Amino acid sequence: MGEQKRKEVIKQETEFIFGKKNFIWMLIGLGVIALGFILMSGGGSDDPNVFNPEIYSWRRIRLAPAVILIGFGIEVYAILLNPNKGK
Repeated sequence: MGEQKRKEVIKQETEFIFGKKNFIWMLIGLGVIALGFILMSGGGSDDPNVFNPEIYSWRRIRLAPAVILIGFGIEVYAILLNPNKGK
């Protein structure tokens, strides 16, 4: 009897925790985070003795961190999304 139960346990299919919808939302979130880091880049100077005030632009100080935080929010949503809800 114990051997039969072990065979039943082995025959059970393994199912992933995340579904296709989760992975799609995760890729979208990663893309938004990457966009935020791209927006944050640049503004430096070729000569270290010359100051470039462009490093303090609105895009690098306000927009890029907000986009990164939105991307992290999308990642949290993707993790918490229930892929079996529609079934």
